[in-house]
Amino acid sequence: MPSSPRLKLFHARTSPSTRRSTSLIVLTSLAIGLFGFIFGLSAVIFPSRTCLTNSPPKTVKVVWDVAGNSNGGNGLSGGVKRHKVMGFVGIQTGFGSAGRRRALRNTWMPSDPEGLRRLEESTGLAIRFIIGKTKDEAKMAELRREIAEYDDFILLDIEEEYSKLPYKTLAFFKAAYALYDSEFYVKADDDIYLRPDRLSLLLAKERSHSQTYIGCLKKGPVFTDPKLKWYEPLADLLGKEYFLHAYGPIYALSADVVTSLVALKNNSFRMFSNEDVTIGAWMLAMNVNHENHKTLCERECSPYSIAVWDIPKCSGLCNPEKRMLELHKIESCSKSPTLPSEEE
Repeated sequence: MPSSPRLKLFHARTSPSTRRSTSLIVLTSLAIGLFGFIFGLSAVIFPSRTCLTNSPPKTVKVVWDVAGNSNGGNGLSGGVKRHKVMGFVGIQTGFGSAGRRRALRNTWMPSDPEGLRRLEESTGLAIRFIIGKTKDEAKMAELRREIAEYDDFILLDIEEEYSKLPYKTLAFFKAAYALYDSEFYVKADDDIYLRPDRLSLLLAKERSHSQTYIGCLKKGPVFTDPKLKWYEPLADLLGKEYFLHAYGPIYALSADVVTSLVALKNNSFRMFSNEDVTIGAWMLAMNVNHENHKTLCERECSPYSIAVWDIPKCSGLCNPEKRMLELHKIESCSKSPTLPSEEE
């Protein structure tokens, strides 16, 4: 009788190279697991200190069609969430104002994104420079270099010209509204000395009227001489004296007011030669509450001053690049505590 076949067991022989591959895979898996554990533990022990809302937009370009609707510009379309702040401050600037921007960054405005973030956390204010465009490629290249260094601009798709300031101002409010969910939108010039902490307190006051127009209010003669800087071609429609409106260097509009402006087509409201007059005229047509604050147009620093500029000699600081630095060295300008306003 033939013997029954024996069961043979065959063991695969592992080559040295195979053993090395297996060890490498095991070590890699352990490293990935250890990194994941450390990352998760650090997230628990050291939570992020960024705002609870979505992060603030960096330098962006905003494009508007003829009807005044946003049609793109670095992620503005597609339902991007607006960044929540208490107030947005747009500093109007131009291509010949690099020195002014440098003076601001060396004084009351932070010069880096982290400083801007800390200012926003302490005051509720987001601050950006607002500028249009030019056909001069050399100037645009210089602006791009400045943006790369500081990243603190909003770029508007409108020609940067003094004669088009009313159009730029409307474009600014529309762009700010598209990017920021703010209680107030502040238009400021790049030649004033500003105390953001005090501006924050002014904007944070409780108000019974949701549509509010805040500024240092004035009346004055309508200039009919074409040789003058503030000549008004539509003087016949205005009479001899302007209506009550805010000085141009700084004023604020509440969210409800800006919401109405955003809904306007760009050619639906009359544009006067001067942007402060244009905005003031629109405020007359709307049911807004005018708030007059002389602390927004102080000639010297005080415990109450919010904005300092050389009124009425200049529509801002005279020689702002020099004066800005001089004011910042004065303790009453940069370091004095904030006291309750005398206007309250």
